[in-house]
Amino acid sequence: MDRKIKKKVTGFQTQDGAGVKLVRVLGHQTVEDYDPILMLDSFDSRNPKDYIAGFPLHPHRGIETISYVYKGKMMHKDSLGNSDTVGDGEVQWMTAGSGILHEERLPESERLLGVQLWLNMPGNRKMTPPAYHSIKNSQIQEVNYDGGKIRVLAGQYKDVEGFKSSHLPLDYYDIHINQGAAITVDTPKDKAIMLFTLIGEIKVGDEPVKEKTAVRLTEGDKVTIANNGKDLAQVLFVSSDHLNEPVAWGGPIVMTNQEDLRQAFTDLRQGTFLQDGIDYSDK
Repeated sequence: MDRKIKKKVTGFQTQDGAGVKLVRVLGHQTVEDYDPILMLDSFDSRNPKDYIAGFPLHPHRGIETISYVYKGKMMHKDSLGNSDTVGDGEVQWMTAGSGILHEERLPESERLLGVQLWLNMPGNRKMTPPAYHSIKNSQIQEVNYDGGKIRVLAGQYKDVEGFKSSHLPLDYYDIHINQGAAITVDTPKDKAIMLFTLIGEIKVGDEPVKEKTAVRLTEGDKVTIANNGKDLAQVLFVSSDHLNEPVAWGGPIVMTNQEDLRQAFTDLRQGTFLQDGIDYSDK
């Protein structure tokens, strides 16, 4: 059975961090519809003034942040002692777990183009130790098909394997669809699947989808995505498990109940937030 569009959300311009201009697509109002994806921010600018202020040091708990930087660079530093840069097709995968502090700098480039997802963590995994991984281009396999290519950023596509999460399964593809072409992707029936049009316009079935739009698909065992524009379409495909758990979300922290959320902010005030890692103050 073909999957169709169940929900559709087009992003809006906003600012975050120290004044980074971005397109916010998913957030508090879409939690239930797009479970387990909590947030989706899209970056697309040729003006460095839109983003070089970056995201100063801030905390996270209870989520994984997954940043795909297709063009440009993102520099990461965290309370575990990690310092790393990804860019031009690479992925930054951070497991906040029990608590982490990090900062993200966005140096000047010809174009900054990418997406950050917040992936919810199961309630029984939220207090696991934090971790950081970068997925370099050498680890990302590309699969050519008649009409484009698929970059396997994480998970598995047919017999091609990429980086695998330790907490919630995630298949994450960057699908390039040439003008006039289409692709059919087989999908396990029980998976929660979202598409995001990073560049260009597509059709799912007979329904058009504009650029910078996230769609949640109905159940089914396949989905056909067609280029609906005059140039290349670039579509992010995200497949995971429905969590169907309560969400208590306050700023950069996401827990399953208000008591745990309040405790997280108490930990921040009392200096006990970092239950693993090193002292970041002198780094």
